[in-house]
Amino acid sequence: MASTIPDPLPGGHTALGATGPAATGADHAGRIEAHGIDHIPDGERHGHPRELFSVWAAANVNYLSLVIGGALVLMGLSLWQAVAVIVVGNLFWVVTGVLAISGPASGTPSEVITRALYGVIGNRVNNAVTGWMISVCYFALNLSAAATAAFALVEKVGIPANTGVQVAVVVVIAALTLTISVYGHATILRLYLPITLALVAVFAFVAVAVLGHTDFSYAPAEPLTGSELWVTLISGVTLIAAGPLSYTTSADFSRYLPRTTSAKAVAGWTALGAFLPSVSVCSLGAFAATTVDMTDPQTALEGLLPGWFTPAFLLALVLGTISINAMTAYSAGLALQAVGLRIRRSVSVLFDGTAAVALTLYALLVSNFLDTVSDVLQLTVVLLGPAMALYATDIVLRRNRYDGLALTDESPDSPFWYTGGVHRAGALALVTGVTSAALCVNTLYTGPVAHALGGADLALPVGMIVSSAVYAGLTRGGRGMRGV
Repeated sequence: MASTIPDPLPGGHTALGATGPAATGADHAGRIEAHGIDHIPDGERHGHPRELFSVWAAANVNYLSLVIGGALVLMGLSLWQAVAVIVVGNLFWVVTGVLAISGPASGTPSEVITRALYGVIGNRVNNAVTGWMISVCYFALNLSAAATAAFALVEKVGIPANTGVQVAVVVVIAALTLTISVYGHATILRLYLPITLALVAVFAFVAVAVLGHTDFSYAPAEPLTGSELWVTLISGVTLIAAGPLSYTTSADFSRYLPRTTSAKAVAGWTALGAFLPSVSVCSLGAFAATTVDMTDPQTALEGLLPGWFTPAFLLALVLGTISINAMTAYSAGLALQAVGLRIRRSVSVLFDGTAAVALTLYALLVSNFLDTVSDVLQLTVVLLGPAMALYATDIVLRRNRYDGLALTDESPDSPFWYTGGVHRAGALALVTGVTSAALCVNTLYTGPVAHALGGADLALPVGMIVSSAVYAGLTRGGRGMRGV
């Protein structure tokens, strides 16, 4: 195995001070990952694509999925309409799987691969917004949800959840999350299989309790019909699809696989690992909504569970959130490096976590800031839909052929410098797609297209189709693309 200097940084700079076995750059559980956004040499590639299943499963057996499933019934859908929406919305995990195949092909994370789409400088802007800012907001939202469950847990053991205890709980959960993120890729692979098994066991018990009370013939007293039904169905699919669309960084977790790894296997295990648990847990939330009030899912579900099991349920909610946030923080750390900050990946992860903890504490103790953040994140589909479609289109047009070493070159001589550091085709396609989606949205505001269609929110399909079509047209269907 060739020896490498650890954690090379943007612009060819390297992190200093690393010595010992970890300095070889090898990815081993129990050691802090040495690599950042640099290229993974073939000699350090290892693993099997089936390992990706537990990585994505652990992140999708979570509280948020229960909440979203219950929300669909609260929106006025019947049980089986809600289940249909859950299945259709989660099919977008297939796109997440497609993006993952670029990891083994290039040996670099998504944050670097997207230089091929936007150019070296243009990609820094992309990573600052879609890679870092949105990730930190999601981290804060998930941390807030985990903290709420943990507050209930400490109160059950007789500890009052006063301000000091709340701060301590948030910090402890964040510390556990960031420890996994700092240790990195190998630790995630090692831990997420047992985490998946533990979460599945707990949620299987919850499922038995919920299914025993489910009204399988449930329909609202006043069923939705006509255009109102279609508007709600489309909104529901968009709500579900926001989950897979938030993972435009799936190559981060597949880049250590050997270059010769089957692309179908990488895409399949990634998509399946996320799709199955997400459909199951979301459906469980919908089933529960037929019998209890899911406006407060945690309290409602506790009412269906035996008292002795409640602490295990609350712990599972916290553990699931730690799993999803560890992946979020890991990618956010890489994004911060890709923006141009010359710091170690481990340091960038801690920076991201500090920002997320600050947002969470401010929200829980000072104001309803996260309510505003949550509303804003409902609009992320306007940006993330076109960005994901553009990335997938580039993979298809290039036939998944990426020169990983060339992608790490940030100099004006790089084949991905394009014009002034910006790939105009990618930038224009993204702007056009986002603009088209914004005209169709019906979330915090009603765009003119949505208004003309009676409130139907077509932001998701329109944004993705327009960005993909514009990019393919401007690159002449991929002919002559650089860096292939």
